Amino acid sequence: MPYYLSPLKRKLPEIKDWLQKELSLLRTGRASPALLDGISVDYYGAKQPLKHLGAISTEDARTLRFKPWDIALIHQIEQEIRYANLGLQPVAEKDSLRIIFPELTQERRKALLKVISEKLEQSRISLRQLRDEYWRAIQDQEREGKISEDDKFRSKDELQKMIDLITKELEQMALAKEKEIQG
Repeated sequence: MPYYLSPLKRKLPEIKDWLQKELSLLRTGRASPALLDGISVDYYGAKQPLKHLGAISTEDARTLRFKPWDIALIHQIEQEIRYANLGLQPVAEKDSLRIIFPELTQERRKALLKVISEKLEQSRISLRQLRDEYWRAIQDQEREGKISEDDKFRSKDELQKMIDLITKELEQMALAKEKEIQG
């Protein structure tokens, strides 16, 4: 691999990581602690992520249990989960919260599938932009005489192989999430 493509090799996993993170935030009807990552609670004047305020455990396929270290926060955490508008049903108990994930409706499944395809397309656009940026850099190096025309086309082929490989991985991630949503 040409040395000028090595920065690309570091950037490609970033796109993959972004898509993985975005897909993990989609509610699939199965209880997932990752879905609570975006929820913060005001604690002593500062917003704190939920995961810093207690222990999250999975009770069953559709229920999480959150046990805060400060029991006085239970009702505030319950409100924040409701305000997050994730479609979750928090139930306050004596010293913990049960968070129930309702079954997905067919309408919600269709909406989630659409979101998945949008996220996949955003990652493809990022890949195309990266490819174009590196292709222009390769062409500039050839114009400046730093590489030969043969090297330019070899680099173009190498660049396309890298893009094709990561595109296939992104599509597999999206397909796996679609299967998870469809049950």
